[in-house]
Amino acid sequence: MSYKIVIDSCGELPESWKADEKIESIPLTLTVEGEDIVDDETFEQSSFLAKVAASPESPKSSCPSPERYMQAYDCEAEHVYAVTLSSNLSGSYNSAVLGKNLLLENKPDQKVHVFDSRSASVGETLIAMKIRECEEQGMDFEQVIEAVEAYIESQNTYFVLENLETLRKNGRLSNLKAFVASALKIKPVMGSTPEGTIVQLDQARGINKALMKMVDYVAEKAVGSEDKVLAISHCNCNARAEIVKEAILERISVKDVVILDTAGVSTMYANDGGVIVVL
Repeated sequence: MSYKIVIDSCGELPESWKADEKIESIPLTLTVEGEDIVDDETFEQSSFLAKVAASPESPKSSCPSPERYMQAYDCEAEHVYAVTLSSNLSGSYNSAVLGKNLLLENKPDQKVHVFDSRSASVGETLIAMKIRECEEQGMDFEQVIEAVEAYIESQNTYFVLENLETLRKNGRLSNLKAFVASALKIKPVMGSTPEGTIVQLDQARGINKALMKMVDYVAEKAVGSEDKVLAISHCNCNARAEIVKEAILERISVKDVVILDTAGVSTMYANDGGVIVVL
């Protein structure tokens, strides 16, 4: 059966996917100082980070329209799957569902399913990888949905940020104590809940200690890791991502490792120096 995977642009694409007709990235739009920046192949991380650093205002993001999702679904593929940012962090999921409903008004037999990643960044990437794996194994549409939903349930997302300003200003860290983002240089270890909201798991003085605490959480929560892919995304800090990878692999075994630089939406929230780990 032919299939297509639609993933919003918070999910980083491996280089090999960018020319794959089975994969379509739907861009969110980022806004800094009134300037709209489309999160697609034209996004330039370094210039974006410079604009954010120079602006007293918090950057914002807007999700794709339902019509844009509908266009992506309207294809020859027999099975269409969408993967979006956590519905608790963005309107992308709701927009994707509305796009599905719009399509089904004219094509009621089209098979479309929208996955709420309950994660972000490489968490979405891993879900897309799981969909591909299931499709290539010859599973039918409902089997793929069941297997991927179970996989989402098993996922754990963690991150440590050098700079918390964007998350704080956008209200994503409403339960984070104010002093954490102060000059104390205490870095929180963050994670996602099963519902896809952000929580603070721990904290440490200095980025390196915080990263190692994150590694502890990854190792402690890893179940069946030998059959899973470890995914790490980083914002302009590949060396830091490699250190995290090696520290994790000293503790657990995994099937494979993927390291990707953050695309636009993840760059906006991770900021320069942030590291995200999903297993």
